[in-house]
Amino acid sequence: MSVPVIKKTEGMTGLRKAAVLMIALDSESASKIMSNLSTDEIELLSMEIARLDEEIQADVRDAVVREYYQTYMASKYIEQGGIEYARMLLEKSLSPEAASKILAELEQSIQQTPFHFLKQADTESLLTFIMDEHPQTISLIMAHLHPKQASEILAGLSPKKQLEVVKRIARMEQTTPEAIREVEKGLEARLSSIVNQDLERAGGVENIAEVLNLVDRTTEKGILENLEEEDPDMVEQIRRLMFVFEDLILVNDKGIQATLKEVENDELALALKTASEELQSKIFKNMSERAAQMIQENMEFMGPTRLSDVEAAQQRIVDIVRRLEESGEVIIAGRGGEDEVVV
Repeated sequence: MSVPVIKKTEGMTGLRKAAVLMIALDSESASKIMSNLSTDEIELLSMEIARLDEEIQADVRDAVVREYYQTYMASKYIEQGGIEYARMLLEKSLSPEAASKILAELEQSIQQTPFHFLKQADTESLLTFIMDEHPQTISLIMAHLHPKQASEILAGLSPKKQLEVVKRIARMEQTTPEAIREVEKGLEARLSSIVNQDLERAGGVENIAEVLNLVDRTTEKGILENLEEEDPDMVEQIRRLMFVFEDLILVNDKGIQATLKEVENDELALALKTASEELQSKIFKNMSERAAQMIQENMEFMGPTRLSDVEAAQQRIVDIVRRLEESGEVIIAGRGGEDEVVV
């Protein structure tokens, strides 16, 4: 039973629990979690970890990890069948008190998320529901959906409305609580209740880049070509965010080899300076053993390097990959065009 777990973590702030969890995890897992946080969140969490100078008791650490696992599973159960379904499953392994506490915290979190009731909706039904709305309304809704769901909505809109929605999301920064509540109020009678929300950051170029990464290539190309006629600078920003250097891990081996033919060894060594071990391994396996050894030696003896120089080298390689993808010499996994690949 998990009543002791709840009691051991009572009084601990969420930030303190997060810090204990980071310490309990292996460095790779902790790093992956941190990479999904904002700069401010990383700073707060890092400071809290630094404050944990005393030794964390094993039972407290284990309690935090178990609570995190229980909360994660509860959120999955809610996605599958709602609060009551989650309660039924949790109470099979936890006490009613522990299950209720976890669900109450999750339910409060869900209620604070704008348009949370749309995230469980069938995409086809949701598209039918919002496709005749004003582009500004569609943009606000899409900016709060998961990028995968938003990409499916975007692909189902007319080309003219696609362009309007993309422009509005890309230019969107902060939305007032009043605007969000007004839109939600209009949807309340048909779908769900009004959500109370503090100032919410949504949309922006980063958001639309993530969405376009997931639509099919035809839709993406059509939207960007039309948008480029009106705002070429915005299109360039979107394109640079749609594929970053670390995404080379998604390029097929043949594409990696084609890219390497156009990259000087010195530039490659510079670009790999901050690359993950996984990406470095993928690059090296697509080179001769001698060439890979030369690059590694170059990296080792390069010495301190300005981050801006590394990022510039990475961007030049990304530009090559984007050009090769356009010509069909590179295939990037997960770009929404898997069905177009013929073996």
